[in-house]
Amino acid sequence: MKNIQDIKTLGELKASGYKSKSIKAELRDNLVRSLKQKSDPFPDIVGYEETVIPDIQRALLSGHSMNLLGLRGQAKTRIARGITRLLDEYIPVVSGSELNDDPLQPISRYAIDLIAEHGDNTPISWMHRSDRYVEKLATPDVTVADLIGDVDPIKAANLKLSYSDERAIHFGLIPRSNRCIFVINELPDLQPRIQVSLFNILQESDIQIRGFRLRLELDVQFIFTANPEDYTNRGSIITPLKDRIQSQILTHYPKSLELGMAITQREAKVEKTRLKHIDIPHTIAMLIEMIAFEARGSEYVDQKSGVSARLTISALENLVSSVERRILVNGEKNGIARIGDLLAVVPSITGKVELVYEGEQEGPQFVAMRLMGQALRKLFPQIFPNPETFKRKKQTSPYDEVITWFTGNELELHRDAPESEYREALFSVPGLYSVVKKYCPDLPQEYELLMMELVLHGLSEFSLIGKNVMNSSIEFSDVMNSLFEDDEDERA
Repeated sequence: MKNIQDIKTLGELKASGYKSKSIKAELRDNLVRSLKQKSDPFPDIVGYEETVIPDIQRALLSGHSMNLLGLRGQAKTRIARGITRLLDEYIPVVSGSELNDDPLQPISRYAIDLIAEHGDNTPISWMHRSDRYVEKLATPDVTVADLIGDVDPIKAANLKLSYSDERAIHFGLIPRSNRCIFVINELPDLQPRIQVSLFNILQESDIQIRGFRLRLELDVQFIFTANPEDYTNRGSIITPLKDRIQSQILTHYPKSLELGMAITQREAKVEKTRLKHIDIPHTIAMLIEMIAFEARGSEYVDQKSGVSARLTISALENLVSSVERRILVNGEKNGIARIGDLLAVVPSITGKVELVYEGEQEGPQFVAMRLMGQALRKLFPQIFPNPETFKRKKQTSPYDEVITWFTGNELELHRDAPESEYREALFSVPGLYSVVKKYCPDLPQEYELLMMELVLHGLSEFSLIGKNVMNSSIEFSDVMNSLFEDDEDERA
């Protein structure tokens, strides 16, 4: 059987029995086939299997344009790009056509004239689906000429054409995206007068350029993305345009820690060769994800702006690099992430959250440390007994020996301390190891130090011992000493 890409002329295409179809029909047919075969058309999208993905599939089956509405970092653009998998691998186009003309149904003057001149000998080429995705970020400086087109006076003069002649027009992105998926990101950022220019294209396939009306049966799958916050901060989608977008699909953040962790692990750019020498325990991965969950409910963070999934992705990448740096500095071959390594993710937090007035007053560093502390406080009782239980019932606490030792003693954990020094410091605290052995009896030996450190951080978050975070180390002490040190720092 002849390879379809070996077909080079219109006559050969007709003889092959090829039948034209619109891009919406193409997407629908391929989605139907995918659903029947129970294959996943969106293999790199996690957490939307029962919510967003079914809505998108229904929109594609209906032949709808769509608006993906959600806060930042909710995979809106990734979803749009993923829809290209549902396109045919190759489609024929009239060679040299600026509008990707279908040889069997040409729409441009160029293609119509070429076919009239050459007939079945009209040359054709093949367009891969990867070339059929066009994306434009909406910014206030986008013009009608950028999207629709404009009259080219030089071309008109050279060819002695009227300005109303199609051949005198320099086409914009949308006409040149004929038979493609066209995505406008952050639609509300488009000025209202630019949004108006999209009306007829979405509905009637008409385009107007400087008062000259053209009838082009454009075949475009439109996808828009928007952030709800944009509706008040920078602009809005004007009502007539919103009415013409046939399906609006709401995206969301991961609904569980497990889903969030799966997304973070998938998206983090960490080479497998590095992970041969670096171990990120499940507990640390949970803490990173819990920081994002805490941020999405924090009174210091602007909830309308959202907390992107990129926070946890960047945080995990920074965490891996923190462990890698430590083992390189100490000349060690392998390393396990510690609770103290979480301080390395602070830059990933401060740059990813928008703060309300109270948060700005406290400062991004304070907010980041507070979110980290809240995550530790929430995780600790899931592994060890809640210290507050023993306060209320006046029972003997399993942490008494540890807490008592800190009356008059201090422990300093250096962030870049080698494994031997780290171990020696933790085992210097009486009762710390016995707490871990009692409540984590099946814990692999390599994670014992991590859990011993977690006990210290947990007790400090419940105000049973003090903690002072410094540039290169974390100091644990009696809770009263810690309070006095905080007062001195404030006075300084």
